[in-house]
Amino acid sequence: MDVRIVADSAANLLRMEGVDFVSVPLTIQVGGRAYRDTPELRVSELLRELDASDGPTGSACPGVGDWLDAFGDGNEIFVLTVTGGLSGSFQSAAIAAREYMQEHPDRHVEVMDSLSAGPQIALLAERFAAMARAGIPFSEACVRIRVYRKRTQLAFLCPSLDNFARNGRVSPALAKLVTMLHVHILGRASAEGTLEPLNKCRGRDRGMAQLWKNIKAAGYAGGRVRIHHTENEAGASELRRTILAEYPGSDVQLGENRGLCAYYAERGGLLVGYEIDPSRGNGHG
Repeated sequence: MDVRIVADSAANLLRMEGVDFVSVPLTIQVGGRAYRDTPELRVSELLRELDASDGPTGSACPGVGDWLDAFGDGNEIFVLTVTGGLSGSFQSAAIAAREYMQEHPDRHVEVMDSLSAGPQIALLAERFAAMARAGIPFSEACVRIRVYRKRTQLAFLCPSLDNFARNGRVSPALAKLVTMLHVHILGRASAEGTLEPLNKCRGRDRGMAQLWKNIKAAGYAGGRVRIHHTENEAGASELRRTILAEYPGSDVQLGENRGLCAYYAERGGLLVGYEIDPSRGNGHG
């Protein structure tokens, strides 16, 4: 299968070994300035600007032209987007796919709303890449990846909801309360693609313990885990050690949040994509 994988920058991926991969940048808007989520974006600079700004902020999805440029001259193109609950990226990619296939009727573009963000998208991209390298036909791989998505989940631990509030996604009063009480918010990506809080924990240690408890309760019993952090390598490494202590031999890898995910997770935030056994979990990752 000669395939190109295209994902927006919410996947936190810049390259993939052994497969043709293209990242399409989203944009973060702060204080009248637009930060494109490209490899050149310095997340530390973005976070400083967010700290210094007290006005509204937001994000913008790639345009149709951005997606068409990423498709290039590909024949079989698999596209992954951040959840439609946060962005119009999926709709933009779907329009681009229709235009592309109208111009090239002998080619195919499959667009998938991940219903998630960050490391869960990375898990999906990795699985599709493995199928591509194994020579599985494109149409069959597109069916298999949708089945596999139901066996993955996203959990998050965020020390702040300020940017969710500034982007109009939670109330400013709730965000202020979280900050005042030093509460960490734990949550998951729902089946509908919304990022929903599940627990509020006072302090980092309780938050980390509850995060691991939630992951196991959702059905994790060993397997692949991707932990992406925003300037919190120590927390990500601690969670990795915890996982490997209970499930030795599991494939647990660390990565950093790029611009869009760093914007929402904020400094210190953790996003965790992991595989689940649906028969063992309660669905609350």
